[in-house]
Amino acid sequence: MSHILAVSDLTRALTDVLEAEFPFVWVRGQVTNLSRPSSGHIYFTLSDAEAQLSVVWFRGAQGRGARSGVDPLTGEVLESGQDPASRLADGQEALAAGRISVYAPRGAYQLVAELVQPAGVSSLAEAFEALKRRLSARGLFADGRKRPVPHNPARVAVITSPQGAAVRDFLRLAETRGTGAQIRIHPALVQGEAAPAQIARQLDAVSAEGWAQVVALIRGGGSLEDLWAFNTEEVAEAMARCAVPVVTGVGHEPDVSIADYVADRRFPTPTAVAVGLWPARAELAQSVDALENALGRALDARLERCAARVAELSRALAWLSPVRRLERLDQGWREASRRLADVGDRYLAGRTAGLRQAMRGLSRAFGPRDADARAGEVLALAERLRLAMELRLAETSRRAEVLEARLCGLDPEAPLARGYSLVRVLGAQGGAGRLLRTADQAAPGDRLRVRTGRGELDAVVDRTAASAPATGAATTRRRD
Repeated sequence: MSHILAVSDLTRALTDVLEAEFPFVWVRGQVTNLSRPSSGHIYFTLSDAEAQLSVVWFRGAQGRGARSGVDPLTGEVLESGQDPASRLADGQEALAAGRISVYAPRGAYQLVAELVQPAGVSSLAEAFEALKRRLSARGLFADGRKRPVPHNPARVAVITSPQGAAVRDFLRLAETRGTGAQIRIHPALVQGEAAPAQIARQLDAVSAEGWAQVVALIRGGGSLEDLWAFNTEEVAEAMARCAVPVVTGVGHEPDVSIADYVADRRFPTPTAVAVGLWPARAELAQSVDALENALGRALDARLERCAARVAELSRALAWLSPVRRLERLDQGWREASRRLADVGDRYLAGRTAGLRQAMRGLSRAFGPRDADARAGEVLALAERLRLAMELRLAETSRRAEVLEARLCGLDPEAPLARGYSLVRVLGAQGGAGRLLRTADQAAPGDRLRVRTGRGELDAVVDRTAASAPATGAATTRRRD
């Protein structure tokens, strides 16, 4: 049976998917169902001819533009110091920017707005969406072209403004993480008309240099106008053709630029880039400890397997040794002798019992006189039987002695004790060599090892002489 989800579990899972897929999106539509409760939050619906979307604009997000008099994303100077929240009305065409989330109590998805403004005033937003669609159609955002970012890189190129707070925060955090890395700062403007060309030029320089393992393109937060250098086709194309993986950390958490879509990996802030590139040193120490423990366990297991294998080979070698084979043959001979003796005893006992039964039958059939007459005959038969059994046992004993002699003859070292020798032709490396059975198997100059019943000696062949086919001879001289 498949896993059954609770409604809350499914809703949380859908929330994670939507927020990951749509961290920042612009939506255009007509404002309807506008509501301004006493909490200060604003609720309304954006709709068009085919669909509608619920929008919540929290109070904390509404006052950002009003306090500064400048829209935080577009850089627009608001007229008369009015904030966009006060100008929002039903029936108005509006642009809303924010993240898609799920309102769990109703099980409905909604747009959590960061900015709401009348439609038509955000030319930068429309240009952003147009460029986004064009570059997406060209495949610059495709997952298939994105490269893996190295873990704990040792050489990092950073493209940013050297005077900004972002690079200081990045370097400060990088010093406390990882196993140490070399960082090269490639200065470039990150705001203004000249910024895209400088960023693209530095990307091409890093790619041509081939030194860095990864490029970090970072900048602190700002309005959409301030971040527009990262929303240009020139920077996007330079990132796409860069031979080194590129990561971005531009702006703050809600800021998503065209460069973020093209990057091999996007981080929400410059400090998040340092956290993502280099692991915490405590985690590295813990990983080393875990690897050390795993290595110790693997070594122990390996030694146990080797010990078990050695024990198995020792048992196999003991079973195949000549001494053990002779012991098994001797044990078998003794067992056969015992069984033969038992069979003989049972045979004699059976025959004796049969004779006694026959004698009782004869005594009953013929009476005492006939019994006495046949007693001598029975005794004679008994004596013949005894002699026959003694002959049978003697013959069995002789056969057993013959088997024992043949068993002794199988001893590979027995002929050496009777004066014979075992001759081997030594190999070139001084190994055991091969057995010499005939004289023509040796050549003058060959080294021989002669084993006798009480030791070994080495010899060298002076000459060989042919002999009868059944024998072989070689003349040797002792080597001192």
